[in-house]
Amino acid sequence: MFDMADTPWLTIIGLGEDGAAGLSVAAKAALAEADLVTGAARHLALLPDLKSEVMPWPVPFDAGIPRLLEHRGRQVAMLVSGDPFWFGAGTSVTRHLAPTEWVAYPAPSTFSLAAARLGWPLEDTACLGLHAAPLSRLRRHLAPDRRALVLLRDGEAVAKLACYLDDLGFGASHLHILEALGGPRDRIREATAATLAFDDIAHPVAIGIAFAGDGTVLPRTAGLPDAWFEHDGQITKRPVRALTLSALAPKPGETLWDIGAGSGSIGIEWLLSHPSTNAIAFEADPVRADRIRNNAAALGIDRLQVVEGRAPGALADQAIPDAVFIGGGLSDAMLDALWKALPAGTRLVANAVTLESEALLAGWHAAKGGTLMRIELSDAAPLGTRRGWRASYPVVQWSVVS
Repeated sequence: MFDMADTPWLTIIGLGEDGAAGLSVAAKAALAEADLVTGAARHLALLPDLKSEVMPWPVPFDAGIPRLLEHRGRQVAMLVSGDPFWFGAGTSVTRHLAPTEWVAYPAPSTFSLAAARLGWPLEDTACLGLHAAPLSRLRRHLAPDRRALVLLRDGEAVAKLACYLDDLGFGASHLHILEALGGPRDRIREATAATLAFDDIAHPVAIGIAFAGDGTVLPRTAGLPDAWFEHDGQITKRPVRALTLSALAPKPGETLWDIGAGSGSIGIEWLLSHPSTNAIAFEADPVRADRIRNNAAALGIDRLQVVEGRAPGALADQAIPDAVFIGGGLSDAMLDALWKALPAGTRLVANAVTLESEALLAGWHAAKGGTLMRIELSDAAPLGTRRGWRASYPVVQWSVVS
C-alpha cells in the first residue's frame, strides 16, 4: 500500500531548454516511473516521448495547485524551469505539502547559465525574477558599474525595462539579451537601454545589465533626503527620520505599523532595510494615502500595505506588529489602546512637536519608562549679509518596549 507519510508522491523536476538531454539519471527514472506528468505546455513540448498520462499546467499558475493536490497518492512528476527554488515554482507548490511528500531534482538555473556565459560572479550580481513583479524593484540596484541578471516575461517586457532604465538616466546601461539559454534556440544579443530596438525577442528571456549612466543612485542608509518623497509638508524630516528608524530598529522578517503615515517615508524606509520586512501604513486622508502608494512604487517597494482609516479603529484585524511608529494622530486614547492591544516586547516610537503632545509623551514616559529624547536641529541660513542658525521646531521622541 502507498504510504504518503513516508513515501514522496511528487517529484519536482527542473528542466532546461535542452530537454531530456540535460536531465539527471534520477530525474529520468522519476519520469519513467510517473503515473502522471504535469507542467507548462512549453515544458511538456521539450519531452515529446512521455509514456505516462500528461496534464498541462493551467494559467494562472496558482489555478494548477488544487488540481495537483487532487492526485495525492499517485506518482506525479512536475516539470518546472531550471532550479525550482530560485525564483521558480517550487516554493509555490511545496508550501502546501509536508516535507515527506516531495523530492526535487533541480537543473542549472537561468541565472547560473547566464553567469557562465557572461563570466559574471553570481555572488556580486543582483538576481531578480520580474515575470510578474514591477520593474521598479530594480530601483535600489541602479548604480554605475554594478550588474544585475533579470528574468522577464517576454520581449515586450524587455522593451519596457529598457525604457525604465533610460527614463531614470541609465540609458547607457549595457544589456545582454539572453534567449532560451542552453537549448537549440540559444541566442545572445547586445544593446544599450537607450538604443534597444529588437522586436523578435524569444521566451524564455533573461537580461544581463551592466548599469551605466548619470541617473540618481538611491542611498542605502536610513534617512533618505526628503526629495525622494512627494509630500505636502506632512513628512518626518530626514535627520529625525534617521533617528526614528534607529529607535524602531528594523530586523529581518519584522512588521511595522506606521500610524498617521503622511508621506509614508518611515514605512518605506523600514521596508528598504531588508527584503523580508513588512509594513502597514495607516492614513486617514485618501489623497495622502495615494501619495504613499506612489512614493512606495517609485522606490521599488511593493510590500507596503496602505490602510485608509483613522487609528485606533483602523488597526483592528491587522497583522500583529513587531514595532509601531506614531507620526500623526497622537492622543492619550491611541496610546492607551495600543498599550492594551500590543503583545509584550513590541517596540513603540512616537514623535511629538506641540506642547500638548510633548506633555502627553512626558506623562507616558513617567508611567511606562523607556527613553524620552528632545531633538533640536538648526540649519545655516542667510542673516543679512552674513549667516546664522535657523532653528526648526524641536521634536520630542518617546521610545519604549511594551
